[in-house]
Amino acid sequence: MTKLSVVVPCFNEEAVIDSFDTEIRRTLDALPVDYEVCYIDDGSSDGTLGRLRRIAATHGDRARYVSFSRNFGKEAAMLAGLREAGGEAVVIMDADLQHPPELIARMLDLYRQGHDQVVARRTREGDKRIRSALSRLYYRGVNRWVDVELADGVGDFRLLSRPAVDALLSMPEYNRFSKGLFSWIGFDTVHFDYRNAQRGAGETKWRFGALLNYGMDGLISFNNRPLRLGIWTGAALTVLSGLYALWVVGMALAFGISAPGYVTLVAITVGLGGVQLVMLGLIGEYIGRIYYETKRRPHFLVKEAHTPAARTAAAAWHARTPLGEPVRLDPR
Repeated sequence: MTKLSVVVPCFNEEAVIDSFDTEIRRTLDALPVDYEVCYIDDGSSDGTLGRLRRIAATHGDRARYVSFSRNFGKEAAMLAGLREAGGEAVVIMDADLQHPPELIARMLDLYRQGHDQVVARRTREGDKRIRSALSRLYYRGVNRWVDVELADGVGDFRLLSRPAVDALLSMPEYNRFSKGLFSWIGFDTVHFDYRNAQRGAGETKWRFGALLNYGMDGLISFNNRPLRLGIWTGAALTVLSGLYALWVVGMALAFGISAPGYVTLVAITVGLGGVQLVMLGLIGEYIGRIYYETKRRPHFLVKEAHTPAARTAAAAWHARTPLGEPVRLDPR
């Protein structure tokens, strides 16, 4: 019988977490698996942690939770969940019911066929046209730059085999972009499409600014081409400015026309200044990531955890990893 772990990052999901737990257990109880559900409370400010305590008390060894000392972000929550998961197969999914639990059965079928990554790919049905168009445009553009393939509609909802999980855990980098990491590790991967569901309750945490920053992470995390672009842009501007200077001198010598004045000078200065600031910003992004990596701070801090004694796989991993990032994972 397959030992399955379900990792569920949570942030202010008090309104939906009980419904999710009911749905996920109804689905898993009907499958031939030995399962556990690992909830990661990402520093929620509502009653999410209290509900997770009740869930853990009700379901015993089939439920566990880890609660962060503050909000560290979904990437840290997924990492914590993968470290806690002891199953030979691990499913990552959101708690808002936009990832339909019934799809786990299909994931398991494909996993048993030998696939290490089974990825649920969301279709764009029901999305606003402008958002769909911008998303497709982003993925077409970013895949020309990054060193891995980022597929449109592919997110965190997936099943991972134990070798794939161990591969992800072997990468201790602080600046994590899981969508790129999933693609980078490779392994035998299969996709299937599903239509996105509505949230069970509550509000989305993905505002426009958060999506914009996430898109920037995807662009920068897996390539250094923007820096290379700065070299070529600088070279091109140098050539253009030289040609322009020659043209101005030639026109003045041939026709006695005075050189362009204030407006041209201001336009050139502002344009070049803008290019310089953009390139400084890109360089700053890369340096900032190096800065955080060199600090070697933990990805998250744990203030409370309910982790049953049967966690040998996670315990073995913590014994192997040199960083020892979770500060405390003692059962309560």
